[in-house]
Amino acid sequence: MLKTNENKLVELAMQCKPGPPRIRPGWKVDYEGKPFILPSVGGITLNIQVGDSAFGLAGDHIEPGASCSANAAKPFEFPNNSLQVLSCVGNEAIIVSGEAKGKKGVVLGHHGGSEHVIIDFSKQILEQLTYDDKIMIRTKGQGLKLMDYPNIKLYNLDPGLLKKMKIKGLKNKKLKVPVTTIVPAQCMGSGLGSAHVAAGDYDVMTSDPDTVKEYKLDQLRFGDFVALLDHDNSYGRAFVKGAVSIGIVVHSDCLLAGHGPGISTLMTCSTPMIEPVLDKNANIANLLKIGAKRKMNRPRKKK
Repeated sequence: MLKTNENKLVELAMQCKPGPPRIRPGWKVDYEGKPFILPSVGGITLNIQVGDSAFGLAGDHIEPGASCSANAAKPFEFPNNSLQVLSCVGNEAIIVSGEAKGKKGVVLGHHGGSEHVIIDFSKQILEQLTYDDKIMIRTKGQGLKLMDYPNIKLYNLDPGLLKKMKIKGLKNKKLKVPVTTIVPAQCMGSGLGSAHVAAGDYDVMTSDPDTVKEYKLDQLRFGDFVALLDHDNSYGRAFVKGAVSIGIVVHSDCLLAGHGPGISTLMTCSTPMIEPVLDKNANIANLLKIGAKRKMNRPRKKK
């Protein structure tokens, strides 16, 4: 078992609520010069959930589940900036008002630009939610460290989820981390160069069909754990040869130039201390039995 400083972490309650979809009037233009008007960022997404494909949707930058903020009108200001930094993937979210009061969900990650925390709830709960309902997130994870691997940094990761990720320590002081996809450095686009990674995401560019096919990028699903080669996220998102970062897919494929499925950072190292291993089941939906892998309560058959 990986040794961490979990017992030293601070757990803070943060309040948020779902925000309406953010759609600007008028046409957008894709990387081929074609105009489009489609559903986009934010909202309570009723029919898309973690574990579903992040490709092929009639939408752009789609976020599964409930897209939440502490202040939708001022997404880059207090208290929403605190919510973004403190919320971690795997944190528990509890609805504290409205018809779905008391129901629980799981934080899936952050989406930069919209400054949303994305939360998975069952489809039944999503149908009960309104944009006035309040949600409390038990934020815990920023500051999490691997005691035996000081060169591998962790961000945005609930310690409970870390324990379920089937990570193995190797004799050469490396970690073997299961991922569904290994992404080459040249594919990383929008969000590259951000000053820190304790909020937001950055995109896997999908505008080149041959590259998408070669690396099977079109098989990415919401909630997949992925490896980003030659990318160091230690103190911002940067190209560093030999570095490895691990992230999670938080939003869908995109039509805009420089964009694609969004990745929230979970682990990173500036030297090749992380060894990604392909595993088609390396998805948060499988590990936590949420989203598309959630077992539905079926009515009992009458005798």
